[in-house]
Amino acid sequence: MVRTDLVNTVQVGGALGYAGSYTVVNQAAGTAYTALPAPGATIRRGRDLYEVDGTPVTLFYGPAPEWRSLSAGVTPGRDVAQLDRNLIALGYGAGLVVSDYFTGATAYAVELWQTARGLPVTGTVPLGQVAYAPGPLRITGVTPVPGSPPQPGTAIATATSPVPVVIASVPVGQEYLVKAGDAVTVTLPNGVSTTPGVVTSVSSMASAGSGNAGSPPDGSNATQGPGGGSGQDTVQMTVRLTQPAAGAHLDQAPVNVNIVSAQARDVLAVPVSALVALAGGGYAVDVVQGGTVHLVAVQTGLFGQTLVQVSGPGLTAGLRVQVPSS
Repeated sequence: MVRTDLVNTVQVGGALGYAGSYTVVNQAAGTAYTALPAPGATIRRGRDLYEVDGTPVTLFYGPAPEWRSLSAGVTPGRDVAQLDRNLIALGYGAGLVVSDYFTGATAYAVELWQTARGLPVTGTVPLGQVAYAPGPLRITGVTPVPGSPPQPGTAIATATSPVPVVIASVPVGQEYLVKAGDAVTVTLPNGVSTTPGVVTSVSSMASAGSGNAGSPPDGSNATQGPGGGSGQDTVQMTVRLTQPAAGAHLDQAPVNVNIVSAQARDVLAVPVSALVALAGGGYAVDVVQGGTVHLVAVQTGLFGQTLVQVSGPGLTAGLRVQVPSS
């Protein structure tokens, strides 16, 4: 008999991929694309995204797309403030205050950035010199080929964020077990390795399930994945990996998410096989003391995979209980 923690889990199937879905739109005019990003590449703030006529288009972060040239005298707008934030983040904004106004300090910061990047130093940002995205981009596809003519307003690439996430389907009726912020574990495609994760969202809308996606890769018996093959409705859950490196280089790989359904901490437990069913109902265990064995009634609590919680008078950690040999 031991004192331990017991945990029961429910396993649901899902897929490991990457968060977000973005389209890179070109705004630069010119003769030809002279450099394009490679699928699978990750582009971060301040780095070249692609080139038009040998001039790089730099990735900046922000929610608003580039739609006009920015220079002294331009109408105030949130795109100016967005430019300020990027110049500051890249280290060129000493003394620059974020505002909707293109100030002399903004122009000077632009000049510093252009000098460092080897661009014509104008203190203005012409349309097409930068491109905005919410964060780092992981390129998934590129439309044009080098040498093709750029068309302002056309998509040149698709991308995701580089943050690996798991999208899983939780059967309706079990969605109460999980909420945003809950800790879970993710069983990776090899069916053995696990990595911790945190639930970031659980959809409030159900969808009809079908098929048998999400079954454990090792064929073990677990709650079915999306649809579960039984036609039951599911809700979508998103999980962020606590250790993102565990999901590196895996895209749309099948995984399983392990959700804690019940737990009992610091309880007495015995092997499930040690339980003896009593004729009048309930359970007991055979306690071995001083070479003798006597039956002791117990109350059962949480059942784990191999152990069960027990309580009752005189039970203490360290007591030996008899377990059938087969």
